[in-house]
Amino acid sequence: MSQNKKQNNELNEELANSLEEAGFRAQYDEHVKRILANRSVLARILKATVKELKGYDYDTIMKWIEPEIQLSSVAVRPGRGGGRITGTGTEDKVPGEGVLYYDVRFRVYVPEKHGKIGLKLLINIEAQKKFYQKYHIVTRGIFYGARMISAQLGTEFESSDYDKIKKVYSIWICLNAPKIVGNTMTEYSIQKRNIIGYSRDGRQTYDKLSVVIICLNEKQNAQEGSIHEFLNILLSERLKYQEKIDLLTGRFGMRMEKEFRNEVAQMCNLSEAIEEKGIRKGIRKGIRKGIRKGFSQGHMEKTKEVVRNMIQYGMQDEDICCLAGCSRKMVEMIRKQ
Repeated sequence: MSQNKKQNNELNEELANSLEEAGFRAQYDEHVKRILANRSVLARILKATVKELKGYDYDTIMKWIEPEIQLSSVAVRPGRGGGRITGTGTEDKVPGEGVLYYDVRFRVYVPEKHGKIGLKLLINIEAQKKFYQKYHIVTRGIFYGARMISAQLGTEFESSDYDKIKKVYSIWICLNAPKIVGNTMTEYSIQKRNIIGYSRDGRQTYDKLSVVIICLNEKQNAQEGSIHEFLNILLSERLKYQEKIDLLTGRFGMRMEKEFRNEVAQMCNLSEAIEEKGIRKGIRKGIRKGIRKGFSQGHMEKTKEVVRNMIQYGMQDEDICCLAGCSRKMVEMIRKQ
């Protein structure tokens, strides 16, 4: 087999492996979204990140999450008059931007209580596999949040009635974050700063957008019972299915419905498939590299043996280099041995 044909075969094999693994990862990512969209999981995320819900228990928060939770079906788009914010499969393209989709999006209704006016919050949750991107995650989060605000025109408010804009949260869960930010949580929000004098407008008039970034690193110890420990276990690529179930039910008291168990099982199976595929690729690469290295070393030893024999026959260095196909430096080195 020629060297070029051999290289082409290796490239084709690598491409096939990459495509297969990409398929596994696409399926894995879809299961991650479905798991994050589980009401019990959402309740824990919301209690840790949304200040308007911190004083409530998980069961109460679950009741306030709207019935239909959307998964990657609604485009991140600017507001258009008459456009619906909840229509499934609706898309709008922005020149130069294409179409973007939210991972998980839903509404939370907080009813009136003790004289406080009820709230409607719009929530977006995104799962991010890599912390370092060509952009900062917070910048993308602001963009997503801004789209969710502008899309309210024609649905949550009409014309110039801007006081009816509902607050939005864009929550980003970053898996495999570097140690420097591992198991941290940061919120970016609109704040008021009085520069000259004092403005009496209340927080509710400007507190309309928060971006929350949760960075996970399961190799680092997270605070016991924290949202980081919970998500590290839930989304772990290392823990086996039964280990996850035992930890989630025993340590966090989660009620594991059959559908949710199936999603966790599928995610664990895909994670193992990806890992095994990577191991097999690594082994094959190592074998091929070892064979090439061994051949190269064997060829070198044979050349040295030929050079030694020529030296013993009293041949000149120039003739040895020509016949053995080696360098003059090698011949001189062998003569000195």
